[in-house]
Amino acid sequence: MALTTHPSCLLALLVAGLAQGIRGSLRAQDLGPQPLELKEAFKLFQIQFNQSYLSPEEHARRLDIFAHNLAQAQQLQEEDLGTAEFGVTPFSDLTEEEFGQLYGYRRAAGRVPSMGREIGSEEPEESVPFTCDWRKVAGAISPIKDQKNCNCCWAMAAAGNIEALWRINFWDFVDVSVQELLDCGRCGDGCRGGFVWDAFITVLNNSGLASEKDYPFQGKVRAQGCHAKKYHKVAWIQDFIMLQNSEHRIAQYLATYGPITVTINMKPLQLYRKGVIKATPTTCDPQLVDHSVLLVGFGSLKSEGIWAETVSSQSQPQPPHPTPYWILKNSWGAQWGEKGYFRLHRGSNTCGITRFPLTARVQKPDVKPRVSCPP
Repeated sequence: MALTTHPSCLLALLVAGLAQGIRGSLRAQDLGPQPLELKEAFKLFQIQFNQSYLSPEEHARRLDIFAHNLAQAQQLQEEDLGTAEFGVTPFSDLTEEEFGQLYGYRRAAGRVPSMGREIGSEEPEESVPFTCDWRKVAGAISPIKDQKNCNCCWAMAAAGNIEALWRINFWDFVDVSVQELLDCGRCGDGCRGGFVWDAFITVLNNSGLASEKDYPFQGKVRAQGCHAKKYHKVAWIQDFIMLQNSEHRIAQYLATYGPITVTINMKPLQLYRKGVIKATPTTCDPQLVDHSVLLVGFGSLKSEGIWAETVSSQSQPQPPHPTPYWILKNSWGAQWGEKGYFRLHRGSNTCGITRFPLTARVQKPDVKPRVSCPP
């Protein structure tokens, strides 16, 4: 009889059934669940994410990696202090090293441009709203992009920042060219890595960016070189700034002016499925940031069963506190995470979110956008 359940649903059910086996395998330091169950889960993974391999040897190798990653996901699940769920993702057949090479930075961190950190100090006492989500402003956030096998998160985060600011400030729904940032940057290293400030410097040097339609993304640096002068510029920036490394100040600026870019440690993201990630400095070093994304909002989540595991041994335990979180737009396609987005705990500098909060400016610093961030 033909299967009528979607492969993703079958895979979720099967992996859930394997959870206890994975937990035991972690303690025994072996690779994971029983072979037949594992092979069935791997087959469903291949169907769901359209994966195939050139040889039986490569298939066997990827199966071993998949088993290891199932065990790693269970370990992340046990270590995480938030509400995050880890499991099978589009990257479950990649080693941690392969994943880092394909989606993180491959070049060493360069010198940060000489610019002071600032954040609208003219409004030091302004309160922060309880929630903010720029996705609720129609058209404010451009669609999820997929960097594929190109290390260009730095360019995609910068492009998303510029697109959001133009949409919020001018109601001009532009999609700017990431490819121009890859081909024409003097500071970034194309698909081998870069930093958000590299992208902003390129925009300033080129007096703006062409549209994605005119200068489309190809997932690699074009052999023909830079073609920025061939196309009309659809967006440009006045300058860019580094915000203070304070989550309160970042939230204040985000709610007032719009989405910003941040650079984080992406270690928990390979196997992330949904929920709020709350890692410790040990499990996600805040100094080792290697992935740039767009910060689009924040909120707070009522405890979902995690409180009982963290409450101290008191005879009269106190009610749980809500879990504050950031909402971040990734560049790994809409199949990953929460339809391309993910959430990090807010208030604990999870994964180094305060390390490099950076944003372009498209208006004078004292001019606020016409649209306020919706709750």
